[in-house]
Amino acid sequence: MTVSIIIKALNEERRIAAAIESALAALPAGQGEVILADSGSTDRTIEIAKQYPIIIVQIEAPAKPSCGLGPQLGYQYSQYPYICLMDGDTELAQDFIVEAMQYLEANARVAGVTGHVMERNHDNLEYVRRGLRKTAYKAVGVIDRINCGGLYRREAIENIGYLSDRNLHSYEEYDLGVRLREKGWTLFRLDRRFVYHTGHNVNAYKLLIRRWQTKYIRGIGELLRSATGKPHFKMLFADLPELRLWMAVYGWIILMLLLFVVLPHMGYAVLVDLMMIGTAVGLMSIKNRSVSIGLYSVVAWFAHAAALPLGFFTRRKNPEAFIESKILQGKSAVD
Repeated sequence: MTVSIIIKALNEERRIAAAIESALAALPAGQGEVILADSGSTDRTIEIAKQYPIIIVQIEAPAKPSCGLGPQLGYQYSQYPYICLMDGDTELAQDFIVEAMQYLEANARVAGVTGHVMERNHDNLEYVRRGLRKTAYKAVGVIDRINCGGLYRREAIENIGYLSDRNLHSYEEYDLGVRLREKGWTLFRLDRRFVYHTGHNVNAYKLLIRRWQTKYIRGIGELLRSATGKPHFKMLFADLPELRLWMAVYGWIILMLLLFVVLPHMGYAVLVDLMMIGTAVGLMSIKNRSVSIGLYSVVAWFAHAAALPLGFFTRRKNPEAFIESKILQGKSAVD
């Protein structure tokens, strides 16, 4: 049994060589394939990738980049019974695939396996294990989604129709997990290393703006739209506390607007609304022991609340349809 390693990338010229080299080195007995699924890089990502014996595929118009597009792009060109997903800014732990394949072979109803993301600090000397908080999706053992990639069983993906929803600008890994769980599959996190990741230091407000520009922030609305009318729709509200938070924010916004109707003077309504916002900032500041984080939290609430309907009402494309793309190097199963 061998594996297709899919590296999803967009403008990763600084780290793509290390990602590819780690993937090639991790192929069991050198057998399998490495596929670079590129979402339209405009830097030297492709130029660098062409130096390695891998398959390179890239989107073509009218396809547009999204978090959900990259995995499905690589999947449609892959051929082997196991599929390993990784990001273009990570390095794959060398013995992960072998151990993960052994676990999948021993557990027939497990659809996917992952491990820990080892976060590299910026002096490249230390690694910090990420993902160990006791939450439903970061704990060791059975989990509800695989974040940052992992090893999947092709049989399970074929059972649910497609790997990743090209319409999603975020929450694509949760969407995959919930569709698998609805069909009776499980996901598992091993207590071992999966990938090494080098993060980026970005100002929180700049990151929020970037996520608005890239439509990342619309992901939960897109997820709701994709699940509407599906058996797993109710699972979203149980699994995603942020969804319940956005619903509460909508209730708060409606209340603030109603004050302009029920209070005798507009000035009173403005004053009460400002007091409510100030109270929310104060409470979040106390909770996080930081006024700046408290202020950012409330700003982010309103940004997400505004983005959710934009995502929900965006027209969807068939997630099972072939993604418009071309092969830049190598020979794939769909040639």
